[in-house]
Amino acid sequence: MRVITWNVAGRVSRQPEQAQAIAAVGADVVALQEVTSRTLPLWRVLDGLPEMRRGRLLGVLTASRHPLVRLPAPADVPWPERVLCCVADDVEVVNLHSPIAPAPDLAKVRTHEAIAAYLATGSDRPRILCGDLNTPRRELPDGDVLTFAHDSAGRLRPERGERWDRAERALVHGLRTHGWVDAFRALHGYGERQASWTFARDRGGWRLDHVLVHGLRPVASAYAHDWRRAGLSDHSALVADLVR
Repeated sequence: MRVITWNVAGRVSRQPEQAQAIAAVGADVVALQEVTSRTLPLWRVLDGLPEMRRGRLLGVLTASRHPLVRLPAPADVPWPERVLCCVADDVEVVNLHSPIAPAPDLAKVRTHEAIAAYLATGSDRPRILCGDLNTPRRELPDGDVLTFAHDSAGRLRPERGERWDRAERALVHGLRTHGWVDAFRALHGYGERQASWTFARDRGGWRLDHVLVHGLRPVASAYAHDWRRAGLSDHSALVADLVR
């Protein structure tokens, strides 16, 4: 199964080029984030957005070569339009766009807590979590992570605290204890820094976009940095090949 996840940044003028790039990959499953009511009609897909909410204009969208069966999202997710759970070819795909840190009412923390609790439960199917998780701030050579609960010097920010840190770690680090694997780092290790979102001219940035798997084995995984550098989005897409 080839999976592509991409935050397409709601870019209407670049949408034809985005679609062309995605089509050339030949993916079995496509998971998009930052789809808007304006760009949705132009995406010819098999599943659509949850209902948009006033003041929140971004949603996620999943498509598959196989018939999709939509599953209910975890009940405790504060912004339900940001998560889509489906089954494709007997694999559960969870497409997530995490709220950013300034989102009100601890939306980011509560989203990570809800998705982590949902995925920590067992399943008879293989599972994929993919999307823009908006974490971590830094990956360390030993595989540990620093979250956005920390400042740039690695100090825990008092206004965010340990709950925030635990919530962000729960997906990109904590799921490992339940047998989950990072499809990119499993193949490339932690020795090389990668960033899927950067400042201008590839300065700085973070690896925010992920494919995490349970019950599947990654055999190839790579970021399409050239798409970001060409201005198709401010995020690099991630393509992963998975086998059972």
